[in-house]
Amino acid sequence: MLRSRLLLLGPLLLFLAATYLVPFLGVMQWSVTLPEPGLGQYRAALTDPLVRAVIWRTLRICALVTVISVAAAYVITLLWVRGGPVMRVVVELCILIPFWISVLTRAFGWLALLSNKGILNSWAQSAGMLTEPLTMVRNEFGVVVGMVHFLIPFAVFPLASALRTVDERVLMAARGMGASRARIFWQVFVPMTLPGILGAALLVFVFALGFFVTPALLGGGRSVMVAELIYLRIFQSPDWGLGAAISVILMIGVGGLLAAMMKLKGGMK
Repeated sequence: MLRSRLLLLGPLLLFLAATYLVPFLGVMQWSVTLPEPGLGQYRAALTDPLVRAVIWRTLRICALVTVISVAAAYVITLLWVRGGPVMRVVVELCILIPFWISVLTRAFGWLALLSNKGILNSWAQSAGMLTEPLTMVRNEFGVVVGMVHFLIPFAVFPLASALRTVDERVLMAARGMGASRARIFWQVFVPMTLPGILGAALLVFVFALGFFVTPALLGGGRSVMVAELIYLRIFQSPDWGLGAAISVILMIGVGGLLAAMMKLKGGMK
């Protein structure tokens, strides 16, 4: 039985090794050999004020995006799982349609909507609500908006899986004991869906760490994140060793998050 499973998994493991492991090992080699052998690039990545500022900005933006995306996705998932038939169809369309639109198209759409001469500012100024346009792009606000819009659908599916496993008998028991709807929601329903919340948060945070197109376009070079910094170091500086070191640090951070999540999930069972 074990042998047959390994035979079935073999092609997949070989594909993953060829497409992910081998290139990553090459990046690791760059990080300790360019421009000279040693760990100097890791030392530079951890002590360079610019790199540290970009890393902290990335973590701050990713944390904010995760909180907003998961909170919004939770509401959407509630409507999808527990709403009426018409509501479910509408929510399903709102969840699935964004997957058909590329991240580049979405970013340009937000630029057209939020720029100083965009639709929102033009409408607000013509209506007399504003005298000067609001700066909503080429800053962290625009980056957060674009990332949240892209990541909400990814948070819905882990949440939907958790919400569908809620035992209605527990909710009915709490209602029968006189608990209010708000108390049932916050003290019974939300704790029962906590694994889904944690899974959605981890998925969104890991995806957000690697964002490149949205921060580059909506940030306008003023809200550089780690992925964009790696691109600049490798393709424009060029400083392949430092870019590779930052990439390895990012991968180690993601691996640590996944390990912590698996350990936490195991402890919740």
